[in-house]
Amino acid sequence: MTVLVRAQCRTCDRMEDVVRQVCADLGVGWERVDIDDADAELRGEYGDVIPVTLVDGEEHASWSVDPRALRTALAA
Repeated sequence: MTVLVRAQCRTCDRMEDVVRQVCADLGVGWERVDIDDADAELRGEYGDVIPVTLVDGEEHASWSVDPRALRTALAA
């Protein structure tokens, strides 16, 4: 589970809060990646749609994440 964010982004902070809570509840690890520090390929693909959640390397949600949908995706 990965969250792609940008510094000083309130929308990113809100998404990260949801991810933090869901992952803690499920005992799932996750990582936070600042898109501006990521490699050029990742910046090119997701730089304009931050924040983004990736589950198993695939885009799960952008801009906002539904906690129930994230739980379902992580449980699969």
